[in-house]
Amino acid sequence: MDVALMKRMMDACYLAQRVRGMLPTLPAGVTPAYIHYLDIIEMLEKQGVRAKISDISDALDLPRPGVTRTVKAMEAKGYLKKVASAKDGRVTYLSITEAGKELSRIYNEQFFNMLSSFMEDIPEEDVKCTIRTIDAVHQIMCERRPDLDKCKK
Repeated sequence: MDVALMKRMMDACYLAQRVRGMLPTLPAGVTPAYIHYLDIIEMLEKQGVRAKISDISDALDLPRPGVTRTVKAMEAKGYLKKVASAKDGRVTYLSITEAGKELSRIYNEQFFNMLSSFMEDIPEEDVKCTIRTIDAVHQIMCERRPDLDKCKK
């Protein structure tokens, strides 16, 4: 790949970051990570899996200590609760409270439905190709730059 094309790709990544900044304002004290975590927990529950901190960490490729901090904050704000396993007290499951379900529902209905209608002119295959490409770039950067904190667990 030539340097000019690489620069254009990095510019596109910068624009993608700016697009993320256009997301609707979340309620005070709520971060975008809360929405990601709620989505992961809901997805796991639909698959019949009781979510743990390690599941969120693995799904989002994030370090466990950071996930633990965010989960504690979400619990303190009433969006999640921790439930000890009846079989093994060392295992803690996460469940979404009614407040967490409401936060997720409102955000998904108000934002993602609106965003989907904005993007209906972009072919689905183009969106899928963008996702695959960004995932591949991230993977390559992590493999080639293991010194980066964003790649460490």
